[in-house]
Amino acid sequence: MDFDFSRALASLRGMAAGFFTLLPYLIVALIVYALFHLAGRYAHRALLYLSERRRQHRNLGRVLGRLAQGGLMLVGLLVALVIAVPSFKPGQLVQLLGISGVAIGFAFRDILQNFLAGILILLTEPFRIGDQIAVSGYEGTVEEIETRATSIRTYDGRRVVIPNATLFSQSVTVDTAYSHRRLQYDVGIGYGDDVDRARAIVLEAMRGVEEVMDEPAPEVLVVDLAGSSVNLRIRWWIEPPRRADVVASRDRVLQAVKEALQGAGIDLPYPTTQVLFHDQTEETDGDRARQREGWPAGPDGHPAPRDLVGALRAGRGERREGWP
Repeated sequence: MDFDFSRALASLRGMAAGFFTLLPYLIVALIVYALFHLAGRYAHRALLYLSERRRQHRNLGRVLGRLAQGGLMLVGLLVALVIAVPSFKPGQLVQLLGISGVAIGFAFRDILQNFLAGILILLTEPFRIGDQIAVSGYEGTVEEIETRATSIRTYDGRRVVIPNATLFSQSVTVDTAYSHRRLQYDVGIGYGDDVDRARAIVLEAMRGVEEVMDEPAPEVLVVDLAGSSVNLRIRWWIEPPRRADVVASRDRVLQAVKEALQGAGIDLPYPTTQVLFHDQTEETDGDRARQREGWPAGPDGHPAPRDLVGALRAGRGERREGWP
């Protein structure tokens, strides 16, 4: 088979002529795409500037800026393709995406779910960057809220990435949602101590701690008559309510209350257990209707002691617990 070099050369000339014919369109398409790209960058910066200026929805401004930049770049790409390739129709691409959208939705269901949950979190703002939250057994400071997940820094210096779908569907405790926070602790005093006197001593000790707020005022309530103590619940408010302030306040308040109560001679009892020994020597032992398990009766009703030797000699065969 003979190779026709002239035909190959003519084909190359045709391709070159077609390229030079399309070259102006390609240049215009690149310029249009570059303009849309710049417009997307400026839109991103504008939304970020507005959110920073108003000091509200800062992270939402970042996310919306990224979405605006990506959307403008996508539109620019479609316009550039239409200019560079006149036969290209965006409707064909839309139809292709519509057909494959179901498959893509099933394949990326979790990602789409987290994305939508992230958008809703950013819109409603149940918490913000810098807030301290607790969710799913994790507790820490919110560092970043993205469209897929939220990152928190735990109090022991670890990063936890939590999917936004989890944050949106589960209960989240925001410890720093309000400027004030109430703390409480139970303290037991002896049954022989004066409750009003102990209450006054505790309140005075709490007012001497710098972190305890004067308004709302601290309070002391009797909450339980326990087996070994009368339990008082001390409650006080702090500001700000961050974790470090909670730990510091609890440390100083408990130390001040302990020293004040001990200095005033108030008993701080620990749990005790009373054990009664029953030697099984009464005449009522063995008779479930008459025997007593506990304290002996008074002088008039005290049962007579059992005559163990006589019982053995009589051979009554009674069961004896603990005695040979």
